[in-house]
Amino acid sequence: MRTLRRSWDALRAAFPGLLVAIVLALIARAVAQALAAGAGGVPKFPLSPVMLAVVLGMLWRNTVGVPAWAAAGLKWAMHQLLRTGIALVGLRLTLAGASAIAATALPVAITCLCVGLGAGLGISRLLGVPRRLGVLLAVGTAVCGATAVVAMSPVIRARHAETAFAVTCVVLFGCVAMLGYPWLAGHFFGTSPRHAGIFLGTAIHDTSQVVGAALMYSQQAAAPEALSAASVAKLLRNLSIAVLIPLAAWLVHRHESRERLSAPAPHAAEHQPAGLSGHVQLVPMFVLAFLGCILLRTAGDALLHGGALWQALINTGYTASDLFLTCGMTAVGLSVSFSDLWRIGWRPLAAGFTVATLVGGCSLALTTALLHVFG
Repeated sequence: MRTLRRSWDALRAAFPGLLVAIVLALIARAVAQALAAGAGGVPKFPLSPVMLAVVLGMLWRNTVGVPAWAAAGLKWAMHQLLRTGIALVGLRLTLAGASAIAATALPVAITCLCVGLGAGLGISRLLGVPRRLGVLLAVGTAVCGATAVVAMSPVIRARHAETAFAVTCVVLFGCVAMLGYPWLAGHFFGTSPRHAGIFLGTAIHDTSQVVGAALMYSQQAAAPEALSAASVAKLLRNLSIAVLIPLAAWLVHRHESRERLSAPAPHAAEHQPAGLSGHVQLVPMFVLAFLGCILLRTAGDALLHGGALWQALINTGYTASDLFLTCGMTAVGLSVSFSDLWRIGWRPLAAGFTVATLVGGCSLALTTALLHVFG
C-alpha cells in the first residue's frame, strides 16, 4: 500500500507539468498540420511537429517562463516518458534488421567516438579549460550527451559546477544539431533513409536529441526507417560507456597512486552531482529495454507470422512511441534556458562548439562516403 501511495502522490505531483507538455505538443501538432495543408491560403510547408514542439518549448521557457509547479511533471516527461518512447522504437526492428544497420554504422560510430574524445581533450587543453571539465565535454559530445556526463562525473571526481557546465554545453549544442541536422540529412541522404539515420545517430550528442532529430526527418521525408537506423547507430555509441567508465576509473586511480597524494581523498559528497550515488550504471535501463523490444519483435514475428492481433499490438506500440517522444521532446525544449549560457564563459563554449562541429563533420563525411562507395 505504501508503494502504491507513493506512486499515486508522484503521479499527482507530475500531472500539472505533464499537462503543460501535452498541451504544447498538441498545439505544435495542430500548427504543423495546418502548415502542411496550406490553411488560410498560405503555401503548403511540411514541417515536423516534433521540431515545432521543441522550438515552441524553448520560446515559452525563455519568454513566459516555466512555473515551479510544472517542474516535477516536465522532469518526469523528459525522463520516464521520453525514455519509454525511445525503448518502444525497438519494436520497429528485428535482430536481422538491427544487425544490418549496426554493420553499416559501426565504422562511423567508432571513428566519431575517437574524434570526439581526442579532439575534446586536445582542444580543451589548448583553450585552457580545466582538465575535468574538458573530460566531461569530450565524453558528453562523443558518447551519449548528458547521460555520459552524469555517469563520468563521480568517477573523475568532478565538481558540481563542472558537471553543470558540461551538461549545459552538451544540451545547447545538441539542441542546435537536433534542429539543423535533419535538413542536412535531407540534402545529402534524401535517397537513403538508412544513411540519413546513421548520420543523425553518430553526429548528435544525447539519445533524446538523436531520436528527436530522426523523428523530425522521418515525419518530413515520410521515411520511418531513418528513426530505426538512428536509434541503432546511437545505441552503438551508448554501449561504449560500459568500457569508458571503468577505464576512466583505472586511469584516475593510477594517476593518484603515481602522485602519492598525502592528503586523504575528498569525500564523495563534495564532488558528486546532486542526486548521484557512488554506484554508476554502465548501461542505462532504457537501452536494455530498447534491446528487449527488438527481441520481442523478432520472437513475435517468428512465432505469430504477422497475425492480425500481433500487427495491431505493434501498431499500438508505434503510436505510443510517437506520442511519448513528442511530449518528451516538448519538455526538452522547455528545459533549455538561454540565460544559463552567460555563466559558462567563452572557453568551455568554444571547446564544446568546436568538438561538436568536428564530430558532426566527421559523421557527414564518413556516411557520405559509405553511401557513394558502398551504396
